[in-house]
Amino acid sequence: MLQDADALAASAAERLVAWLVEAIADRGQAHVALTGGSSATGLYRELRELPSDAVDWAQVHLWWGDDRHVPLDHPHSNAGTAYALLGIGDVADAGVGVAARVPVPTANVHPVPTDETNASAAERYEAEIRAYLPLDDDGRPVFDVILLGMGPDGHILSVFPGSAALEPGVPAVMPIPAPSHVEPHVERVTLTPGLLGAARHVLVMVAGAGKAEMVRQVLRGERDPQRWPAQLAVLPHATWLLDRESAANLS
Repeated sequence: MLQDADALAASAAERLVAWLVEAIADRGQAHVALTGGSSATGLYRELRELPSDAVDWAQVHLWWGDDRHVPLDHPHSNAGTAYALLGIGDVADAGVGVAARVPVPTANVHPVPTDETNASAAERYEAEIRAYLPLDDDGRPVFDVILLGMGPDGHILSVFPGSAALEPGVPAVMPIPAPSHVEPHVERVTLTPGLLGAARHVLVMVAGAGKAEMVRQVLRGERDPQRWPAQLAVLPHATWLLDRESAANLS
């Protein structure tokens, strides 16, 4: 448990950097699936303040665990937020100095396609993932790190309670209809939960009093992933980072 959201972001950055360095040393490359939301924003700000040689960024590939079916420059785009805050490409935040940018080569950045239908985008994204990542014995792509936040309804990625993405045997990437119960009400593409079990590390970041009761339910309540998908991220190789507010209802 960490003091506040800033401490959580700093701890997340420290762990992520360690895992990226480890992956590059062991396999020559590192593949990380990024997340969206406030936790990601804090993490990105921490990463861009690191010395540029903290990680061999030329060997890091950035993917997204989920994203909305909107252009990169749209305010709802998870990838667009990362481009801006990490200083990648032409969408970089004008307030980020060159020395403060995270120097991942543009060719190593893999946003979800948005120039076709949502279903086609999911198929194309899975094909791209499989072309780059190693597969485990069950044929699942193996990310070095998958970053997650948790929604107030207990969702992770864009896998909402009762989602078809929770069913057995689903593809690694799926199109998700626009949800009606959470904003923004737009279509999405998401990794499916089976990839969490294949990943080398899963990092879940949850901050704020508004998540406290859901954290208690997910971590201490009856197991029912159809109702609380975040329970699928309670894994031996998963690290949950909570601040005092989000952990307030845990005994």
